[in-house]
Amino acid sequence: MTDKPAPTRGPREWIVPPGDDKPRRTCPECKVFEYDNPKNVVGAVVVNDAGQVLLCRRAINPRKGYWTLPAGFMELKETTEEGAAREAHEEAEVHFETDALLALYNVVEYGQVHIYYRARMTSPHFAPSTSESLEVKLFDWKDIPWNELAFPTVKFALQYYDRTKKLKDFQPDQRLVTNQHMTQKPPAP
Repeated sequence: MTDKPAPTRGPREWIVPPGDDKPRRTCPECKVFEYDNPKNVVGAVVVNDAGQVLLCRRAINPRKGYWTLPAGFMELKETTEEGAAREAHEEAEVHFETDALLALYNVVEYGQVHIYYRARMTSPHFAPSTSESLEVKLFDWKDIPWNELAFPTVKFALQYYDRTKKLKDFQPDQRLVTNQHMTQKPPAP
């Protein structure tokens, strides 16, 4: 195995920019700084008119085979709501209307911010639509597979949805999700 040669152009040296306190990858010729910022994960707690919750069984790692809310990484040039709607359509072929921002979770150890909306399906159609979902299913609250949820933020968002589902005015849930939360995994499905 050979080592890749060091880049000779673009941001390649670690320098603390003027007025900053963190080293940033920098191009020594043009002084352009590269900022490595957190990634936004956007999604929704999607319910039908009967109050059943839509979950997707992951077909990809991490946490393949576990259940999750339709969610994923935001793309450039979209709002958080647009990203949540796109992800729900990509993973479950579902369309919905949001009525409120539900939660914002800071997953600092993984460089992520998870943003969830409260949403209602606008049509009864849903299905696994990409290679990302093995299965898509509506669950009655009592039947949610709590021990098979992929990530702690999914559990937190579902629990907060249950506490606020009848409220019109509420503050979004906000919390720091620690590495301890992320490494406490339920038993394998």
